[in-house]
Amino acid sequence: MKFLITGGAGYIGSTICSALEDAGHTPVILDSLITGRVEFTRNRIFYHGDIADAALVERLFAEHPDIYATVHCAALIVVPESVSSPYEYYQDNVSKSVEFFYTLQRLGYKRVVFSSSAALYDVVPDFMVTEEAPIKPISPYARTKFMMEMVLKDFCSAYGMKGIALRYFNPIGADPQMRSGIHVPVPTHVLGKLVDTAQGRQAVFEITGNEWPTRDGTGIRDYIHVWDLAQAHVKAMVDFDQVFERAGSPADSYLVINLGTGSGVTVLELVQAFEKVYGQEINKRFAPPRPGDVAGSFASADRARDWLHWKAELPIEQGISDALKWGEIRQGILKFD
Repeated sequence: MKFLITGGAGYIGSTICSALEDAGHTPVILDSLITGRVEFTRNRIFYHGDIADAALVERLFAEHPDIYATVHCAALIVVPESVSSPYEYYQDNVSKSVEFFYTLQRLGYKRVVFSSSAALYDVVPDFMVTEEAPIKPISPYARTKFMMEMVLKDFCSAYGMKGIALRYFNPIGADPQMRSGIHVPVPTHVLGKLVDTAQGRQAVFEITGNEWPTRDGTGIRDYIHVWDLAQAHVKAMVDFDQVFERAGSPADSYLVINLGTGSGVTVLELVQAFEKVYGQEINKRFAPPRPGDVAGSFASADRARDWLHWKAELPIEQGISDALKWGEIRQGILKFD
């Protein structure tokens, strides 16, 4: 089967492409390369351009009319940056995505898997969130994801589309076969920063906030291996119609599913696990919370198990080990200016 992956030259998108190929399917990539890497598109079907370019999207589907479903990963994703540059985030993540979704429905390609975020959730007393937990997106980034979920839901109701919003928790690691991984010169993901600190590209790792209401005062997260995350997308795409049947075929043709491990790990616990895998301590210090930071949450993974027939398999230690391996080789694979 053939699937369109917007943002397929990014960290998560490229890993989804690899997982699809390993399962015998064909990814078609649409990416502007604003943040994506052309190195991740080699030997793959690749269209270089913007998701809001309707003529390009029309040509893509004319040349690949057998695309079964679309995964929409293309987005700007850095929370502090969204606070300082909200215009770019609302333009890229909302305005362009609305145009893209409208083009999809106009062309009749109405199966959409949307990369959403657990950043939508409000903090709950025990930190474990189900898909019905209260929503409180506090950063422009999180609000763009919430807005696009609402747009997709409305499009499903109005235009006969079918949408699955996958709310990611905290991806870590790299493709276990080292085909792709963190791809930006200065990573913003916590594990990327830990690797850069260990390998001398960053002087010190900052644990942002140590007065949160958690067991050790640091933020709590649900760290999911990016390969597990990619496998969930394969399930969502390949079994798209069956997923809706398992969910009871809701009248609005729209589903929300958490993608996480089902257990919480504090930032300090992640640092300790990292140092154990790495074999030595790293330079670290506590720092104030960043703009847009929250105490955190972890996923209730029951719906993913029941509807996707998926659960996270890889331990946090493998995510750390794969990230370290990728950190050693990525500058030989990716050409940074």
